[in-house]
Parts: sequence; C-alpha cells; structure tokens
Amino acid sequence: MKYYKLYADAAGESHWDDIDVNLEERSFAPPAQAIEVSEPERVKQTMFLRLRSGWNEPIHPTPVAQRLICLAGTIRVTASDGNYRDIGPGDVWHMEDKVGKGHHTRVTSDQDFEAVIIQFE
Repeated sequence: MKYYKLYADAAGESHWDDIDVNLEERSFAPPAQAIEVSEPERVKQTMFLRLRSGWNEPIHPTPVAQRLICLAGTIRVTASDGNYRDIGPGDVWHMEDKVGKGHHTRVTSDQDFEAVIIQFE
C-alpha cells in the first residue's frame, strides 16, 4: 500500500515522493481476528469535495497539511518542478506543500472528480 506525497523543499520548490504505508497485524476490533493495519494518525476534520469536469485551477500551495482519497474521476497534479501524478479512484494524495510555489491541478476525466479530504491541522 502506498500514497503520493507532495512537499516543498527549503527553496519553495514542490516535489513528489511515493510513500509506502507500514502495516502490522494486530487486533483492531476484538473479538474479530487480527488484521493488517497502520498506526493511527490524529486528524482535525474531514470533508467531501467535487471538482467539475474541465475544472482547471491556477498554481497554489495547499492551505493545510491534508490527505485526499479519490472516489471518482481523475486529476493531474503537477508539482512546481514539473513532475506530475495522475490521481484516480483509489489513489491517495498527501499534501504538505504549504509554502513556496505550490502545485497545479486540473480535472482530466470526462466525469467530475470526487474525493474525501482529511485535514491534519
């Protein structure tokens, strides 16, 4: 299991990193049998969002550290260094580029892009 992390370096340039999620087998919901699960993370709030087909925004940094889980549709997110990721159903994108040049996002699918946002701050 993995997710895509977008972060800014000290010079304000945004970059992608692919992060592997560490899963360990443990009892999660006793008396059910043990399952593979990651360490919990504290969050502030969650939201659902929709970007309509054709949506194309100007480059910007993320306002807070947050994680997006794509439910439907596809977007292309381009870091300021020129590298991009295509985010589609089932993909997870972690945003930490709160300073610097930011990223550009546009909907590339004919259908609307729908996602869950989990904010950490």
